[in-house]
Amino acid sequence: MACSKIFSGELPELLSEIIQYFRNDFSTLHSCILVNRIWCRLAIPLLWENPFTIISCKNFYSIQYYKIRFIETYLIDLNDNDKIKLNEYGINLLSNTLFNYPSFIKHLYTRIIGYSIEKWVASIKKNEQPLFTFIYNKQNSDFIKFIYKSLIKIFIKNEAILHTFDVTHHRNYFDIIDLVLQHSNFINNIRQFNLELCSYDETISNITPLLKFLSSNCNSISSLCIPSFDKYKAGTAINYLSKLIKSQKNLKKILFLYDFPHSMLLNSNCLNTLNTIIFCNIDFKNINVLNEAFEQLNVLESIHIIYCRSLDSNFAQQIINLTKPFKLKSLVVNEMFNSIELLLQKFGDYLENFVFESFKTYEITNDESELQLLELISRYCMKIKFLKLSEFTSQNIYSAFNLIENIKQNLNYLTIDLNFDFEASYICNEVNLSSIVLHNLGQILPFKLEYLNLSLMMSTNDFKIFLKNSQNIFIKKLLIRNLVGSIREGKKNILPYIKDYIMKKKRIKYFAFLENFIFEQINDDLFSLKDEVKEFKLYDIEVQNYNDLQIQFSEFLEANY
Repeated sequence: MACSKIFSGELPELLSEIIQYFRNDFSTLHSCILVNRIWCRLAIPLLWENPFTIISCKNFYSIQYYKIRFIETYLIDLNDNDKIKLNEYGINLLSNTLFNYPSFIKHLYTRIIGYSIEKWVASIKKNEQPLFTFIYNKQNSDFIKFIYKSLIKIFIKNEAILHTFDVTHHRNYFDIIDLVLQHSNFINNIRQFNLELCSYDETISNITPLLKFLSSNCNSISSLCIPSFDKYKAGTAINYLSKLIKSQKNLKKILFLYDFPHSMLLNSNCLNTLNTIIFCNIDFKNINVLNEAFEQLNVLESIHIIYCRSLDSNFAQQIINLTKPFKLKSLVVNEMFNSIELLLQKFGDYLENFVFESFKTYEITNDESELQLLELISRYCMKIKFLKLSEFTSQNIYSAFNLIENIKQNLNYLTIDLNFDFEASYICNEVNLSSIVLHNLGQILPFKLEYLNLSLMMSTNDFKIFLKNSQNIFIKKLLIRNLVGSIREGKKNILPYIKDYIMKKKRIKYFAFLENFIFEQINDDLFSLKDEVKEFKLYDIEVQNYNDLQIQFSEFLEANY
């Protein structure tokens, strides 16, 4: 097929198909731009589909000005009167551009755009105040609002058509909803719609018109995030949301946040399309209709339970009585529940992602329950691909090693996070725990990992032992966060060992290294040391910012299910 296209003169079409595979590989796309004009024309739209993706909640405060200057490229499209406002701050925009960049945007996240504009405005004003103080100054706030609304107008004017619309109430910029609704083509073909309410009473009046519009004009949504609504205050919004769900013809994934309005699924068009359900922070107490909801779903392939409560015998019995398989793919819990063994015994073979966190409440640990859970997971769940171990203790760490050993054939993503307690009295204990991990982990890891993230208190000797024990393992993305309980000055660096055992042997593709000096509250990120970054590049290893390379479980779920 490819050869026939080449000989028939359809090379640009073939190139377009190839470059589509690089959609999320920004480094490769930037390289494509430099090849020739054809490659450039094909790569530019992909790079500008979601330029705000470099900003996230985890790196917002550390993002550098040059990374968000692309906002100025959009602002070239402002009218002359609006450009005068920018000139007051010494912003000199280009007169024109080679491409219609605003028309390429496909993904709009209201909170992330808000963060980006706040950071950009603070940078151009050379702000030295805390950002929180800066943005609540009225003059600054008004200018931020002006830029925000201007960007939305520019996208609409250039006939951009969104695929993702992520609506999160962020500060007081929420009046863009009215603007969006005045130009229906902007959102009536969205495929992913996420809704999150941060300030309930203030935002519900804005959300209701949006839900009303989407319920009547959009049936192309494939992924939907549903927040909790107060049925006494938001009856109209709930009705429109129910109508929206029932009208979708290709709905494949739903995330229920804090509430499970099961009736919305009944008799809807998604019964033969919905294949993924994520339950997050749901209290299943007094929910007795799981059978009714799940039995109607004909193609359900994955279920994810994230920080849910009341997973008791009533919940378990409803699930076990289903005639269709309950394909539990993810489990994140921070409390023990009495039906866990029953659930894992019956459905543990489906489990692919497990996040373990301490059951500690008010400084009271529950080592016995934590140990029991790890042993049950190790016994019944052999297909885990993503494992995160956090806040472990000397009582359960060896059970965690046993789990890693048992699942190593499928394990691909591993995070071990000490989650340091800032009280000095705990330092000795956590140094010992880190030492145990570094002495035992290297020899039980699989020979190949997509991702390994270690956040520990590392001595040079212990770290060297880990490197020796793991020297035959290839890790695509390696992240190391060294929690340092001493002062920065005179501290012995572990970076030379990383160079000897990892860099020079080319055992990784991407690397991030952060030293966190706890009591001085200083973070040293290898990414900021340009000469070191260049040295790693000589060995074909790309050094990245630690926060940027770190995978959050929510992001992993969104990308893989």
